[in-house]
Amino acid sequence: MAYRVIWSVKAIEDVETIAAYIARDSPSYAAAMIQEILTTTRHLHQDADTGKLVPELGEDNIKEKAVYSYRIIYRIDAEIVTIAALIHQKKLLQTS
Repeated sequence: MAYRVIWSVKAIEDVETIAAYIARDSPSYAAAMIQEILTTTRHLHQDADTGKLVPELGEDNIKEKAVYSYRIIYRIDAEIVTIAALIHQKKLLQTS
């Protein structure tokens, strides 16, 4: 099934924050990280169902994919995948 992929405002802010944080030490690593995140999210239009369930939530339609040390959290609704947030793997997703 082909999905339409959209980004939440929160997810866009997360990417910008991650890029700025990493770029303080290595602009080239920050660029590579963001490129990998974008590549992974571009593939969600075809393979969103292959993500892992988010353990903090346990909902079938909320999944994650890992990119380096970050988790891309997304929701699948009908034909739309919404990228909800990006968080470090050492952090739990805050559900409140």
